Amino acid sequence: MSRAYNFCAGPATLPEQVLLQARDEMLDWRGTGMSVMEMSHRSDEFVEIAETAEQDVRDLAGISDDYAVLFMQGGASSQFATVPLNLLGNSASADYVNTGIWSEKAIAEARRYGDVNVVASSAGCGFTTVPDQTGWKTRADAAYLHYTPNETIGGLEFDFVPDSGKVPLVADMSSSMLSCPVDVSKFGLIYAGAQKNIGPSGLVVVIVRKDLLGKAHVKIPTMMNYQVMADNASMFNTPATYSWYLTGLVFKWLKDQGGVSAIGELNARKAKKLYHFIDTNPLYSNPIDPRFRSRMNVPFILADEALNSAFLKGADERQLLNLKGHRSVGGMRASIYNAMPEAGVDALIFYMAEFAKERG
Repeated sequence: MSRAYNFCAGPATLPEQVLLQARDEMLDWRGTGMSVMEMSHRSDEFVEIAETAEQDVRDLAGISDDYAVLFMQGGASSQFATVPLNLLGNSASADYVNTGIWSEKAIAEARRYGDVNVVASSAGCGFTTVPDQTGWKTRADAAYLHYTPNETIGGLEFDFVPDSGKVPLVADMSSSMLSCPVDVSKFGLIYAGAQKNIGPSGLVVVIVRKDLLGKAHVKIPTMMNYQVMADNASMFNTPATYSWYLTGLVFKWLKDQGGVSAIGELNARKAKKLYHFIDTNPLYSNPIDPRFRSRMNVPFILADEALNSAFLKGADERQLLNLKGHRSVGGMRASIYNAMPEAGVDALIFYMAEFAKERG
């Protein structure tokens, strides 16, 4: 049987090395006689796991002591409310860029807590490009500027970091975290659901500049208050301990690969060869402006939609899994996150060529 390659957008494939280590440590972590999922989060053993994970992500992303690193629950969607409740402060407004479905969800949630100014939107062109920043209608008194660097569903990715001036820049990096080098110092806050590039579901990593702490709305739920989480090392209550542990293993794996720069080069190579094949085969197409094509999520459409079912059936038979596009956009989507080996992309291209020859 050939090896399976999982192209799911999330929960996504994890490094085999990480899964094997988790298997070996499942019943007994380092001779303690306990699984990590059985440990007290206050124990010396788990505190070591937690502190090591934080230091590793700081090393990988170049996060200075000016920032708190929080390991919270609820995934990125919970942050759509958590961000405005923490950052609006005395301001009643925030700026948002709309480049896709996840941007829209963040905007809709933030509007429950204050005035949202949509500074730019690519909805008019079906979210196929990123609006030129020279036309953004930002406000100097905004509490923050929020954007989604990579839209997982539509496959649209910024190729630049917006200039927000003195306004704190907030980014939902759920599907791009640690996929390539990023200058964290340009951001006021970064949040990322773990289940795409950095671990299993159940966890969200928040990187927040310390001067933005302590500004939360007086009625914010305690569990959503960044200051409370920072003061309690993300352990105000029992955290998602096993997800935290596995995320820490992914950080170690990423270091073993050469860090973020090395994985960024690999990701660029994987995406380039897949887009090249799509662009040069008439059966397949990608609707996104080539400048802003995602390196992480590659949507593609078959010239004849009647072939979709046959394509997916053949892919499943070859253990090329979860290629069906999101229900809101249709077509196909290959998510090629950090843990997707280049061999997986090669196997997909081989199948796509085979299918095109037989059916195209």
